[in-house]
Amino acid sequence: MTLAEQQEHAGPFRIPRNTAQEVKGSIHDDATASKLGFRGGTVAGSIHMDQFVPALLALHGPAWFETGGLSLMFKQATVDGEAVRATVKPGADRAALTMFNEAGALICEGTASIDDDSGSELACRLKAQEPPASGALRILAAVRAGDEARDIPLAVTPEALAKRLATITELLPEYGPDHLILPPSMAVVLAHGARAAVVGSAGKAVGLFGALEVQHLAGPLRAGVDYVGRTKVHALAESPKTEAVWYDVFIADQAAGQDMARVRFFLRFMKGSSPLWTGAA
Repeated sequence: MTLAEQQEHAGPFRIPRNTAQEVKGSIHDDATASKLGFRGGTVAGSIHMDQFVPALLALHGPAWFETGGLSLMFKQATVDGEAVRATVKPGADRAALTMFNEAGALICEGTASIDDDSGSELACRLKAQEPPASGALRILAAVRAGDEARDIPLAVTPEALAKRLATITELLPEYGPDHLILPPSMAVVLAHGARAAVVGSAGKAVGLFGALEVQHLAGPLRAGVDYVGRTKVHALAESPKTEAVWYDVFIADQAAGQDMARVRFFLRFMKGSSPLWTGAA
């Protein structure tokens, strides 16, 4: 029976690692995360994306790295060494994705498809986004919906990819030295190189991924290639604990100028980490 014929495919439990726990002052640092109410330094949500790829390749084949998409909304942060399982339920237009820990808590949910999907998890979430009240934002006060930036150099070195593969939960031949294809987590790293162009004004406020979407347009993306990025802010949001921004990073081949991929970020900043909210000097 093929994956497409199954009602749901549940992968094995894997143990993603918090590879950024040494970055002091970040959400991945135990001390900082604990002060902000988390159980400890968090595993980046982008790392969880890689766990869905084997099932998506079984469903769509290598074409998924060319035009496939993966869209996840994170519901609960995980910590280093916490086992999680990815499930994929095929559908007519898109697959439904979920991830749970061993206690049964939902870590993330989303969708995946073989083409750019106007009904993806994040596309639907963005449409339902309510704008913040006037004057409600402090950390992101200088950011506006519609803001754009262009001509941002982006690249991932083969060495950076190799370092990621040392701890990746799903080590696939496509990522190896013969191909150097970027797994979703490294596609996010590539696009995250444009962060300063979007939220450089946020200062030292601690940020974390609320949601991520990787959409290949004319992939695959590869290490060792010079890309150029452009960004567009779609919306801003505010909650009792966070300020947030929705934005896209389009990744183009520097030589040909063709868009290779798009990464959508829902980036949240913790109010409790900013002196603009805490009054700390």
